[in-house]
Amino acid sequence: MRRTAQRSMVYEAIVRLGGHCTADQITEELRRTKPTFPRSTVYRGLEALTAAGSLYAAHLGEGATHYELASGDHHHAVCKICGGVLHIEEDLVTSLEKHLEGAHRFKPSRTEVLVVGVCESCSLEPGHKGPRHPTLEHVHH
Repeated sequence: MRRTAQRSMVYEAIVRLGGHCTADQITEELRRTKPTFPRSTVYRGLEALTAAGSLYAAHLGEGATHYELASGDHHHAVCKICGGVLHIEEDLVTSLEKHLEGAHRFKPSRTEVLVVGVCESCSLEPGHKGPRHPTLEHVHH
C-alpha cells in the first residue's frame, strides 16, 4: 500500500478517537481541522488501510461498520439497542478454545466472538425500542 497524506490522516484520526469508530465519526474528527475533508477520501482510506492489514473492520450486527487498529483477534459484545461495544477479554476466549480442544478435540485456528445483547443502561429503561447513542465504554484488553 502506498502511504499518502490522506491515509495517514485517516489512521491518525482513528488513533485519536480510540478505535471502534465509524466512517462518519472519522470524517467528523478530520473536519475539525479541515472542514472540507471529503467523506469519499475517508472511505477510500479506510478501504486501503483495511486491505493492507493496518485496520480491522468490525461488522458488529446491524448498523455502520466500526474501525479499529489491527492488533490480533477481536472479540466483542454489542448492545443491540444503543450500539455500545465492549471488548471481550482474551483470557475468556482462551478458556473457550481450551475447552473445545479438551472436551471435543477441536483445535481452533482462528476465533472471532460476537455477543449481541442488551447493556445494563438499556436494560434499565423498559419499553425503549429505538436506537440510542452508545452508553458502553470501550474496554481495552
